[in-house]
Amino acid sequence: MNAHASEPLVQVLRRETALRIVLNRPQARNALSEALMMALQAALDEAAADKEARAVVLAANGPVFSSGHDLKEMTAHRRDGDKGQKAFAALFTQCSKLMQTIVRHPKPVIAEVQGTATAAGCQLVASCDLAVASSNAHFATPGVNIGLFCSTPMVALSRNVSRKAAMEMLLTGEMISADEAKRIGLVNRVVDPAALDGETLKLARLIASKPVTTVKIGKEAFYRQLEMGLSDAYDYASRVMTENMLAAEAEEGICAFIEKREPKWPV
Repeated sequence: MNAHASEPLVQVLRRETALRIVLNRPQARNALSEALMMALQAALDEAAADKEARAVVLAANGPVFSSGHDLKEMTAHRRDGDKGQKAFAALFTQCSKLMQTIVRHPKPVIAEVQGTATAAGCQLVASCDLAVASSNAHFATPGVNIGLFCSTPMVALSRNVSRKAAMEMLLTGEMISADEAKRIGLVNRVVDPAALDGETLKLARLIASKPVTTVKIGKEAFYRQLEMGLSDAYDYASRVMTENMLAAEAEEGICAFIEKREPKWPV
């Protein structure tokens, strides 16, 4: 539980047309307890239904973005009659649902990483559509060091970086810098710590300026085609573009381009 009971585990702040969802368990290194994951799930679900929000920023309070699962909470379940098997299965199912919620979210989700992101915390960053990191940030999947291979973080990590880069992180458990994370494709941008909030908001603002339905269609199509073979991906993408072409946003945007004027997106 949160040591400061009066404080919410997740803070939700509106920043122009973006929602800023902030992990608020700094005293526990923003470890993903069952309660924190429930709160984050609820915030993401509410953001999906928020008609004013066009982008979501996922940030954290304190020096650590997230240290991953709450190992103390997990270890307590070893006293259960089944040594924790049922509780562990429920926890990883809950976490998997949360990560897939981000991928399937109708709005772009940008991770704003101010500090260390390890194990499921690194998974959280990898699950976001984009990531902006402070130059002070570090990343690792260190489960191998404690006898618990980062198998679920591996799913998101291996879908963001090359196989060899992912395997090196998973097999060594070593920490990598923000610059290295950018080099291998785990984050998009690395900025000065003082500029992190502003640069992330700038990126969210830019994305929020794009036509809403077009962005939603594009995000969904991006992830779906990744799981397909080449021929099926082209067939699927062609159907998506045909439907997109018939939408009001495409009609207005193309007409504006031809007429050399700014588009007036349908509300």
